[in-house]
Amino acid sequence: MLVLTRKLGESIRINDNITVKVVDLDSRHVKLGIEAPRHISVNREEIYERIQRENKAASGASASPEEQDQGLKNIADALKDKGKSEGS
Repeated sequence: MLVLTRKLGESIRINDNITVKVVDLDSRHVKLGIEAPRHISVNREEIYERIQRENKAASGASASPEEQDQGLKNIADALKDKGKSEGS
């Protein structure tokens, strides 16, 4: 981890297209301004973690690889059965 010290109004650059600027300080908080292209997601850590959990739940990633394989086999079998019934 890179640790930097910045004063109010100072910035850091990440690559050519992201700027992080210290915009306000008080006794307990630092307020940062982040300039980044629209295609780059910028989230607080707790929001990022929630998005990851929701994506994992939506994808069924909690199922074991064996359960996922069985699910794919069931889908393949159902498609084969459908093809046979339509061809009759």
